[in-house]
Parts: sequence; C-alpha cells; structure tokens
Amino acid sequence: MRYMQPPRRARIEIVPMIDIMFFLLVFFVMITLRMIPATGIASQLPNSGTAEQMPHPNAIVTMNADGSVMLNDRPLMLSDLTRELATADAAKTAITIAGAASASVQQLMGVIDACRKAGVTQIGLAAKSAP
Repeated sequence: MRYMQPPRRARIEIVPMIDIMFFLLVFFVMITLRMIPATGIASQLPNSGTAEQMPHPNAIVTMNADGSVMLNDRPLMLSDLTRELATADAAKTAITIAGAASASVQQLMGVIDACRKAGVTQIGLAAKSAP
C-alpha cells in the first residue's frame, strides 16, 4: 500500500555542490598561480615619468647588469636571440625589453638590433613609474 503514504519531499544534496565549488576554487587558484611568474620581472627597472601600460607581450627579453640576455627566463647570446625570435612569426611578435637600471645604452641597442634583425616590429621598454 505504498500509494497511500504521503509524498516525500525532494532533498537538495549539499555535499556534491560543495565538492564542485572546491574543485572550481582549486582550479582558479592553480591558474592564477601559473600566471603570476609570467607577469613579474625580477630586475631593477629604470624609472620614467611618462611610463604607460602596454598590452601583454608575447616574449620578455631581460637584460641583466652583467650584460647577459634572457628570453622568457632562458639565458641566450644575442645571435641566439635573433634565431629564436626568427623561428616564430616575428612580425606578429610583441617584445618587451626589461633592462636593469645599470645596463648600458650600447647593450640596449644590441638587443634592439637583434630583435629587429629577426623581423620584430613591436618592441617596448619596461620601466617603473617615477615616484
């Protein structure tokens, strides 16, 4: 005589919903942590009173105070930098050069020349806003 019993109320299960919310939280935290190293530059940038925000570059070239050059945290020579940039579609590649404040203008020009030999047309210089 089951049909004579009053209908049971539907229950909303909370535990699976909590599991899904924790999964989404972990997913977004992991994605955010993966993005942080790509946006930070560990160098002492020069100051500029007219610094502006630029769109996110495809590659970051870092000039160290000792004259070494790094492309996306990989140490390279200037000739290797030209080769690496030439393998990609250089006309669409946006490069940001982040140089140490003590890097010389000659080193900067060497990096710019290496980028332009590869065909890169979008070159930006990273700087901190002046206080």
